[in-house]
Amino acid sequence: MKHNEEQDVSKLNKQINSLDEETLFIVSQTFKALSDPTRIRILYLLSQKQHSVNEIAENLHLLQSTVSHQLRFLKNLRLVKYRREGTTMIYSCDDDHVMDILKETIDHARHH
Repeated sequence: MKHNEEQDVSKLNKQINSLDEETLFIVSQTFKALSDPTRIRILYLLSQKQHSVNEIAENLHLLQSTVSHQLRFLKNLRLVKYRREGTTMIYSCDDDHVMDILKETIDHARHH
């Protein structure tokens, strides 16, 4: 190997080893969230406009309990947030980076 290549490999190894356990866990959980078709549909819907649980269930033809369960999962990962409007919880996206990844991946899949 040439000297420059050795430096590049050494730099890359340092970057890989600098990934701490918490970062690795968050990244893996984010990809886990995006690996479920129902969660993808919910996130995509919320990327268009904020919605209540009932609106999400109605738009996606899902049970309210299913939507609530998935929203809880997404909220724990800070991918969605909510605000209270009277007795109704209104959900919206909470992470533009992840939404950008989701939209780019959808665009990629549509061009195959």
